[in-house]
Amino acid sequence: MNNQKIGTKCVQAGYTPGNGEPRQIPIIQSTTFKYDTSEDMGKLFDLEASGYFYTRLQNPTNDHVAAKIAALEGGSAAMLTSSGQAANFFALFNICECGSHIVASSSIYGGTFNLIAVTMAKMGIEVTFVSPDADEDELNASFKENTRAMFGETIANPALTVLDIEKFAKVAHAHGVPLIVDNTFPTPVNCRPIEWGADIVTHSTTKYMDGHGAAVGGAIVDAGKFDWMAHADKFPGLTQPDESYHGIVYAEKFGKEGAFITKCTSQLMRDFGCIQSPQNAFILNLGLESLHVRMPKHVENGLAVAKFLEGHKKVVKVNYPGLESDKYHELAKKYLPNGGCGVVSFELEGGRAAAESFMKKLKIAAIETHVADARTCCLNPATSTHRQLTDEQLEAAGIPAGLIRISCGLEDSADLIADIAQALE
Repeated sequence: MNNQKIGTKCVQAGYTPGNGEPRQIPIIQSTTFKYDTSEDMGKLFDLEASGYFYTRLQNPTNDHVAAKIAALEGGSAAMLTSSGQAANFFALFNICECGSHIVASSSIYGGTFNLIAVTMAKMGIEVTFVSPDADEDELNASFKENTRAMFGETIANPALTVLDIEKFAKVAHAHGVPLIVDNTFPTPVNCRPIEWGADIVTHSTTKYMDGHGAAVGGAIVDAGKFDWMAHADKFPGLTQPDESYHGIVYAEKFGKEGAFITKCTSQLMRDFGCIQSPQNAFILNLGLESLHVRMPKHVENGLAVAKFLEGHKKVVKVNYPGLESDKYHELAKKYLPNGGCGVVSFELEGGRAAAESFMKKLKIAAIETHVADARTCCLNPATSTHRQLTDEQLEAAGIPAGLIRISCGLEDSADLIADIAQALE
């Protein structure tokens, strides 16, 4: 499958039916699985055999869809989670513990910012947030002896900053830690972070991968390239015996290609249970089959709307990496040559009040706590997705209080522009 184009993988990867088997991925809507002997089941609990015994850990439907996402990203292994938040938490907590430290871009989704800055802090995991524009010296200075991961978003939600993946990967690897990149907005159709040095890729599959606002979910993909044993002292969970599984050493038994996802499944999914339902995985796969067709249209609409907004007298600023005037245009040309996504953020004269008034006048675009849908939607992050951040944190994340995030769907761009124009007037 590695030599096939991305569109073929969207449709075909992850599942190949045998003779007389279902053409579509079957929904295995079962909590449990039957075995003939206790010995057979015991091998599964000891990680001595592959198979399924309880859907809280793994399910065949989920694994087929995860395999497709791994193929799309160019990774060695993947797993599905109940949401994108769960995916980011698992990806970080799988290699962090009380006393660990994370370096993260300050320009990330508000929910992820809060996860790392507040919730994981209660677990004894500290964080240093850095500007996505920081140079290598500034990034290096943020690392500590106990740093265990570096985190960023390919295209940040909603500031739309573009992460310099190669630079962040270079610095992370110089300190012996993996780079984790949330690739939700561009999807693997428009960017594959692993090709630029990322070690772990996460997704909120709720967004473009599903594409229709039908099923919440997340995914984690391991590049299978980070050498955990070369930094054994930093990652004891992967390089030292796990007594809850009879002393198994994940990095030894499953190698670079399988250690991270196996540990994440057998430990974190076992204990936290943030599994994606097989029904949601089935719906997700339907979205994946058209992902390569939908993304160019989202990009086309996003660029058309961004250009219109850029020329409007009532708009103070437009953020869209596809614009030549955008601060991140050069990085976008490098990492996102086919375009990034359909999300545009912009600031109106009049701040938050003007933003709220504008959104009330829209006829096609709906005010929703959602993004990356077939239908156009918008919101004011400061009063919704990022309302837990202070004004100072909003400013650091590149999200002024009056910022509007509009996610351009699959409608005709002329109709979207007309709707925006009348609302502005």
